[in-house]
Amino acid sequence: MKIVLFTLVTVVTFTVMEVITWLTHKYVMHGFLWVLHEDHHQPKYPHPFEKNDLFFVIFAIPSIALFFFGIRPQLNVLFFIGLGILFYGIAYFLIHDVLIHQRFKWFKKTKNKYLIGLRKAHKVHHKHLGKEHGECFGMLYVPKKYHKQYKP
Repeated sequence: MKIVLFTLVTVVTFTVMEVITWLTHKYVMHGFLWVLHEDHHQPKYPHPFEKNDLFFVIFAIPSIALFFFGIRPQLNVLFFIGLGILFYGIAYFLIHDVLIHQRFKWFKKTKNKYLIGLRKAHKVHHKHLGKEHGECFGMLYVPKKYHKQYKP
């Protein structure tokens, strides 16, 4: 029975992370921490790392803490909340940095309607170089209109 609970907690945490990411992106990254996110909106950023990459560390800290407390004094639900955050972080890296921004040339060409929709929505987000007038703040969920535009 615990395996079902732990699996459910991991999946729910992963799903909730999309909401947290949307809110953080809109109100923190495009708000008071714009100073860290701004370089990400500059075309052809010349360095391999951006200040924006610090958000990976910011999101990793709670996950690491939850792993630590999730095995003390024995394996408990906190570990699986941390696991859900970790899985979301891996998905974020693969979708955002690898697929969308091509920081690593692993998946250059895709014909997947969903993935192309994610790319289109992110392009719309990046057309604004400033922190105002942003749209499409999600990472895994974007409005359906971006998925419908693709015709193979």
